[in-house]
Amino acid sequence: MHVKEKLQALLNQLNTVIVGKSAQVSDCVACLLAGGHLLIEDVPGVGKTTLAHALSRSFGLQFSRVQFTADLMPSDLSGVSIYERQKESFVFHPGPMFAQVLLADEINRASPKTQSALLEAMEEKQVTIEGQTRPLPLPFFVIATQNPHDQLGTYALPESQLDRFHMRISLGYPDRAAERELLRGADRREMLDALPAMLAPHELLELQQLVQQVHASEPLLNYLQDLLTATRSGRWFLQGLSPRAGIAIMRAAKAQAFLSGRDYV
Repeated sequence: MHVKEKLQALLNQLNTVIVGKSAQVSDCVACLLAGGHLLIEDVPGVGKTTLAHALSRSFGLQFSRVQFTADLMPSDLSGVSIYERQKESFVFHPGPMFAQVLLADEINRASPKTQSALLEAMEEKQVTIEGQTRPLPLPFFVIATQNPHDQLGTYALPESQLDRFHMRISLGYPDRAAERELLRGADRREMLDALPAMLAPHELLELQQLVQQVHASEPLLNYLQDLLTATRSGRWFLQGLSPRAGIAIMRAAKAQAFLSGRDYV
């Protein structure tokens, strides 16, 4: 099966688990293909964790989930060096950050210090621990979640940190037909355990390279620059979009075009 056919089969598989949310599933896959990171803002129980699990299993990626709390330390994410008497030396024990898909659940409940440690890793694809720089596994994809309606005991992500995410989406409640299928259907945890890997990690890296080769015409680039400029002037915006945001928009557009079977935006 051709890699693009595998990708379509992967999308179909994800839509059997996340029922009635094909647009959000497509956005999530596009974000991964674009090499970005995803922020999901929604209430508990709508399928955020299930989506992250299903995505990692379908791509054959190592998955890790961390529940962010106020007492979570940066070392709880990155790992620590522990002295082992038999070896008479310190041995590094990697933390959950050394996974290919990291679900940062309720990221706004962690302290700004811990948030910054994660967001630095998202940008650099590496972490510095005890003076030593350690590369993170590739591909490296962070799915962060937060509840927009629960602000008690939270630390809001500042604009500079929100800028690290390529996309911010909401799953929302299912429609009546999708919810009926969920109520009638099999346990989602059992479905996740049975999901096969449709693509290998090295194939995902190849797809990410193909997405970067999708052509963007000069008129489209002019249009995007006009949008960016419009946000930086006038009284309707408190803060304009950064060049990094423009790059994220272009990469997302290329990824969506690739998912639609086109080699141009």
